[in-house]
Amino acid sequence: MKKYRIGIIGFGHMHINNVGALFAKHPQVEMVACADTLPARPELRKAPYTREWNKEFALNEMGVAKAYDDYQEMLDKENLDIVIVTSENAVHADIVEACAKVGTSVCIEKPMAPSLSDALRMARACEAAGTELVVNWPLTWSPAARKAQELIEEGVIGRVLELKWRAGHTGPLGPSAAHEGVSETAEGMTGPERGATWWHQADRGGGALLDFCCYGAMVSYWYIGQRATAALGMKANLNSHWGDAEDNGVILVRFPEAMALLEGTWSTFDHGVPTGPIVYGTTGTLVVESRDGKPVVRLERGHGQTTIYSVDPLPEGRTNIAEEYVHHLETGEPLHPTLPLAFNLDVMAILDAGARSASTGQLEAVRTATWQIG
Repeated sequence: MKKYRIGIIGFGHMHINNVGALFAKHPQVEMVACADTLPARPELRKAPYTREWNKEFALNEMGVAKAYDDYQEMLDKENLDIVIVTSENAVHADIVEACAKVGTSVCIEKPMAPSLSDALRMARACEAAGTELVVNWPLTWSPAARKAQELIEEGVIGRVLELKWRAGHTGPLGPSAAHEGVSETAEGMTGPERGATWWHQADRGGGALLDFCCYGAMVSYWYIGQRATAALGMKANLNSHWGDAEDNGVILVRFPEAMALLEGTWSTFDHGVPTGPIVYGTTGTLVVESRDGKPVVRLERGHGQTTIYSVDPLPEGRTNIAEEYVHHLETGEPLHPTLPLAFNLDVMAILDAGARSASTGQLEAVRTATWQIG
């Protein structure tokens, strides 16, 4: 079996602890090397999920063989097949361009970029180099989310009219922070310590809107199946004043025949209601939720007509990003439709319009004609 040489760039995003571990467990993967990006400002404390802690976790728990101080040196020396990018959002484009120059494909953690212009830089670099860019979405690996999409395709709720998505917690390093793949929590970090991390720095691509409304942009495009036309965004820093990035964001999205409401928060201990997605159609409503600790999809038709759909496991050998990507490389079969570059440029167009609107205070058009690549 072919062995795929994997590198890691960036330890700013704690999702590396899960994504890196998934690749490390794959029998056709060799975890070759890693390198961090240079933070704009130094962090004040090494706590779970902070930059230095994430790097140590990768070296000690994932079997990464070597650490570099400079990711460009790593790219020049190691002849990598794939680089996992889990850096701060602001440097995604720089990293992808560097990877493309040496012919290395990229698996980048959501969101693809902090703006559509950065996403286009990434797309053009990969096209010119003939490399591949895959955007990993944790929601892609939700069997319930996939079941809901199948039911929509089957016409169970008729034509989709509206979608609602809400996600969040008390912040990536907040008092309730807990992340898949690691048993420790970041509880006890002070506000200034959290503010010293890129998450709470607007110029580094931090903030709840990019962090969580991106999921809503993805799932609304996936379920509705139309390119969005306009977005109205709002963001506010309600409880994180030691940083300048927002801790709450909302985007209202207009599609040709539907609407979507996307919410992201870093100031919520419990949502109190199913976070969804919740999908409203012409003949019914679908709710992705959990019952007795198991994911289900609930169909409501009114007047007490409730149907609960159980959820099937994901296809064997394609249950996570590592398995999916290696399967794709080995067989040539298409990736799950939420992962490829073209799909994610449309997702970025939604997120970009929402972010621009939140800054201008005006309804912003979703730019649908500017990513003609090639």
